[in-house]
Amino acid sequence: MRSAHLSVLKSGGSLTIALDTGTIHVRVEDHLAVNIYTPQIQAQTVAIGDGPRDALVGFNASGAMCIRAMRGAIRVEQQLTGQSVLIPQAGDVLLPNGQLEGLRTSAGQCACELQIARATPPQVSQLASAEEARKQAAAAKPNAQPTLVDASPAKEEPIYQVFMPPLVYDANAKVQPEIDPRMIILVRRVRVRPTLIFQGRVEGVAVASVTPPVAATNSAKPAAPGSASLVDRVRNFVRKLWSSS
Repeated sequence: MRSAHLSVLKSGGSLTIALDTGTIHVRVEDHLAVNIYTPQIQAQTVAIGDGPRDALVGFNASGAMCIRAMRGAIRVEQQLTGQSVLIPQAGDVLLPNGQLEGLRTSAGQCACELQIARATPPQVSQLASAEEARKQAAAAKPNAQPTLVDASPAKEEPIYQVFMPPLVYDANAKVQPEIDPRMIILVRRVRVRPTLIFQGRVEGVAVASVTPPVAATNSAKPAAPGSASLVDRVRNFVRKLWSSS
């Protein structure tokens, strides 16, 4: 059985239902007016005296409209032609193609069953003891793995935007004017990266300093000046003279 697709609107003492597919079951105990609209048929529940109303309105598996008046009557009206017919209490009819001319009795083809989902049985849990908690913690430690977080920065891509002049439509013109390509502007947006500046010092291999060689000191005594050698010569000459006399 297909589920019903409908819309409901309540205004004052009237309830309007727009039914597209499926079948609905209407039960009314008070004096609320109920109108059911389909694409071709309008169905209105009619109470007998002050009694309640109970009706089924919808579509069967073949797409034909079915109506069952279990308590009270139902007035059926064709929206296109305005033709109407009253279905009495306990009436069960079928309208192929939504036409009142093809109205015929139905052998229980109009049915509406409530679909109830099976409830899952509740699960009762108990608190773990201290020993069970220690065992579970010990068993979970070897399998625990640190969550890896992707710290890679998001890749930034340029953003392109196209600006075009507004479209113009002239109802009197046979051919609409075209857009001038020269008026189309393409804008490319990028984020400029800042210049990288390194601060610090550079350490390299230490270079041994070369000491220049010290000039050798001349330990020899300086030669006697020329005047000393002359005195010696005169002294030697005088000695020679005295020794000869």
